[in-house]
Amino acid sequence: MGTRSAGDRLVRRSVRYGGRWTVTLVAVALLGAAAELLLPAALGAAVDAALGDGPHWWTLVACALVAVLIVTNTLGDLATGYGASRATARLRAHLLRHLFRLDVRQARRHQVGDLVGRLVGQAADAGQAGNAVVLGAMAVIPPLGSVVALVLLEPVLGVTLLAGLILLAVLLRAFVTDASTVITAYQRVLGTIAGRLLESMGGARTVAAAATADREAARILEPLPELGEHGRRSWELLARAGARTATVAPLLNLAVIAVGGYGLTAGWLTPGELVAAVRYAALGAGLGAAVAALNRLVRVRAGALRLAEMTDLPVTPAGDLPLPPGRGVLTLRGVTVHRDDGPPILDRVDLTVPAGGTVAVVGVSGSGKSTLAAVAGRLHDPDAGEVLLDGVPLHRVAPAALRRAVGYAFERPVLVGATVHEAVALALPPDAATPPAQGPATAPVLAATRAAAVDDCVGRLPEGFRTPLTRAPLSGGEAQRLGLARALTAERLLVLDDATSSLDTATEHRIARAVAGRAGDRTRLVVTHRVATAATADLVAWLDGGRLRALAPHRQLWSDRAYRAVFEAGSGAR
Repeated sequence: MGTRSAGDRLVRRSVRYGGRWTVTLVAVALLGAAAELLLPAALGAAVDAALGDGPHWWTLVACALVAVLIVTNTLGDLATGYGASRATARLRAHLLRHLFRLDVRQARRHQVGDLVGRLVGQAADAGQAGNAVVLGAMAVIPPLGSVVALVLLEPVLGVTLLAGLILLAVLLRAFVTDASTVITAYQRVLGTIAGRLLESMGGARTVAAAATADREAARILEPLPELGEHGRRSWELLARAGARTATVAPLLNLAVIAVGGYGLTAGWLTPGELVAAVRYAALGAGLGAAVAALNRLVRVRAGALRLAEMTDLPVTPAGDLPLPPGRGVLTLRGVTVHRDDGPPILDRVDLTVPAGGTVAVVGVSGSGKSTLAAVAGRLHDPDAGEVLLDGVPLHRVAPAALRRAVGYAFERPVLVGATVHEAVALALPPDAATPPAQGPATAPVLAATRAAAVDDCVGRLPEGFRTPLTRAPLSGGEAQRLGLARALTAERLLVLDDATSSLDTATEHRIARAVAGRAGDRTRLVVTHRVATAATADLVAWLDGGRLRALAPHRQLWSDRAYRAVFEAGSGAR
């Protein structure tokens, strides 16, 4: 029920997002509906005028109404296109902002392909809300207006048309409910296929190396029969609704014509009024537009429900405090992080990383190293306890201030940005992130790439720092160094999560010296499984089963056989 309510709110939001184009559509649709309802009366008056001595300007009125219909249809098409594109863009921006504010653990529960499907497909469906609501409302004006017009001509005609419309509405009621269920299921299965496809494309080299392309294709397309069944079901429902309309509408039209013909012979109607009655009967019984409007509304609501499943998820609240002057003291107090089932990943961890110091985090697979790194810079919040940077809880620090203060580098970094320069300058303020018109890069970016030993690699790219990432032929080690350069722009705390695993020994030694070169200015938390890295750290935080087993220098811990076994395993797992 909550998701449905959120979906309805999203439909209303989409209508508002259409802005002036939705207002324009309302105006032109009302004008067109009025012209459509006046045209039969004008034609009837023109017929009576032609048969008698009435004024002949009714013919001009009818022509003018036809011209109005042409203009309103053209403007309506323009308004629907612009309104839908504007609403869709706003919905996509709204969904993206929400996704980026979700807790990382929560976002990972959804396949990337499914999220892309919602962003591309369902946002486009929901973006039609303004058009669907307006055109749906306008679709009932011609039938109802025709009933009123026929009542004014002859009440029996109006009652005849109204009875037929009530019957048709009852027949179409089931279409809305059934179609909504089927379309939602279709979109869900389509998202599953998209998610599997994206996963496989990301591991294309592994699939090729294992020679399992056929098996992988079968896995991706395994839900295809279900998708086809939902697709066929939706077309069957639409065809059934169209068949009911096609069956009832002609009978309804004939009933009005028969009653009108009798009225003409009985003297109730003039020939022109009979022409008008026939036109109103055709207008009232022609419910193809109403069926199309219903189908559009169903798709809009189904798309909005799919978006609402994500936008209804609670976001991580943003802080609003600046960081006070400080040197990057990191403090964890009773930090606990639970997994969905089983024992906690981190269990009441207390840890202080002194300002300017380097603490290496080690442990066997599953001990919680990467989770500790994640909460250290608020990639997600702990379930209990708190994390502080220079005495301020991270959840109270403004996001922009936090990202300038804390830099992350990962084993497999994802480079974000259009160019190499943008990828390195991701967390910098705008004045430092914008490359100069003359010169290769801003000073912070140049310094970071030199420190990460990747400046030579960037210099060999076709356009240097302005090379688009999509055209930058980077090896795994070079991409890792660019990720390190991005992290090195941070001001207070560096969190390195196995961030030098793809580097050769000489390059790693050079980078290690650069990372430690600002001793006293920047604190370092380094997740590692390498003995040499742990040996050069000031302290080693030894995690075991989610708990902090020891915090001491490497040389002091080395005498413990269990500690040595951590490195002998060489797993490097989290």
